[in-house]
Amino acid sequence: MHTQLTAEEAQRRRRNKKIFGVVFVMFILGGIVDACGGNDSSDPEPKAAASSKPAKPKPSAAPSKISQADLDKALEAAGLPATPKAAQRQAFLKGLNAIDTDIVHGKDDKAVSRGMDTCGLLKRFPGDETKQIDQTNQRWSSPTHPEGHGLAKAAKILDVAHKNICPDF
Repeated sequence: MHTQLTAEEAQRRRRNKKIFGVVFVMFILGGIVDACGGNDSSDPEPKAAASSKPAKPKPSAAPSKISQADLDKALEAAGLPATPKAAQRQAFLKGLNAIDTDIVHGKDDKAVSRGMDTCGLLKRFPGDETKQIDQTNQRWSSPTHPEGHGLAKAAKILDVAHKNICPDF
């Protein structure tokens, strides 16, 4: 049974998804930095020698650039597919727009990110197509469809993501 959410509940759910997404990405990136030799807090900081000269400020470390291979490994560890190649991306966006142009609504990067997340549903709920479709419907909203695009379109979105972004899932 699918109950309708109030506008406030839907907004809270979207906000919680955004917060979870940010925390999740920070967690993954933090693990990558640690795995790649990030700062070891067990090493004591060298003490500045007493001198009449003011201490020279340390240059701040620039954020390390994560390689695509490391990012793809982190995504795999999280149960998500690798970042789609250009051809996969275009086929995915074309498939979504064939269902309904309001699904992407001009936000290609956001749609691809949602597609990768949708692929994660295949791993999180293997064999439970009903749950996969319901979660897909909740994930894919737009300004004109804040509650999702409906279960029929959600099933098509799930299929397009599976075929174009994660065929091996």
